[in-house]
Parts: sequence; structure tokens; C-alpha cells
Amino acid sequence: MSYEVDFTNVSAVGLESSPHADRLAGLRANEARYFQNKYKHTFVTEPADSPEGKAAVERVATIIREKDLVIASTPLEATDFQVENIRMTYVFYESGLSINVMYTLDGEKPKRAVGFKLSEGMDVPEELAEKFKFARQKSKLAGEIRGTFFVVKGEY
Repeated sequence: MSYEVDFTNVSAVGLESSPHADRLAGLRANEARYFQNKYKHTFVTEPADSPEGKAAVERVATIIREKDLVIASTPLEATDFQVENIRMTYVFYESGLSINVMYTLDGEKPKRAVGFKLSEGMDVPEELAEKFKFARQKSKLAGEIRGTFFVVKGEY
């Protein structure tokens, strides 16, 4: 069942099995607020095992293989949408990890990147620890978020 993310009344709906459910819910709400404020887009997630969710999870898995990454954690929620000329795909994992893919659809110099965000209290996953350094940022909704990214080289 789809979930329209409410960033005013943060809820862990769909994320309950995560040991970081509340912080992951805050991270998801932080993303929802960003897209609402910047693009007037309502952030809606699907269960990762739904047809739409599976497609988003597979899209992210395909793109991160570019860096020989496979995420061990179970995906819980996912979304795939377009705002303006940008296609965005998000997957929220049981471990408290969020992965997003930003992929511009046109332009002379397309912007294409994968972002990793860790919920407050979450350890850096083994898959990412050796390859990335994480920066810290504060969020009223999510507490302290640690994040990193890489630029996508391939065409997807």
C-alpha cells in the first residue's frame, strides 16, 4: 500500500522492522519536506516488495553495481518519480540506510549521482566503509544525518 510521507507528523509506517525506525522515518520525512518545498512534489513510497517497489530497488541495485556494491540489508520502502527533468529513485533499508539516485534526463552536462544517507545511530555498512567517507549534517526531522555520494558514469 502506498504511503504519502507526512513531514509534519513523522510516522514509521512501513519501516517498523528497522532497529532505527524512528530515525529512518525522520530521514524519509526530511526528503519529503525537501521535495515539497523545492518542487511542490508529494513524496509517496511503496513497500519494497510491491511491483513498483521492486522496480525501484532493482534500478538502484543495478546502478550501484557500477561501484561493485551490493547492499546486504533488506529494502523496506522505495519510490521512483520525476520532478522537472530529474528522475529520482529512493530505497529505504532496514539497517537505517537510504540510497537515492538522481538522474537528469536531458541537458548538455547531465547530473547523475547516487547518494547514501545513514540514519542517526546507524553504523556505516561494511559494503560502504572502505569506499566512502561520510559528511555530517543536522536535520530537525532526522537528527544527525551522515551522507556521501558518487557520480554515475553509465547510462541507465
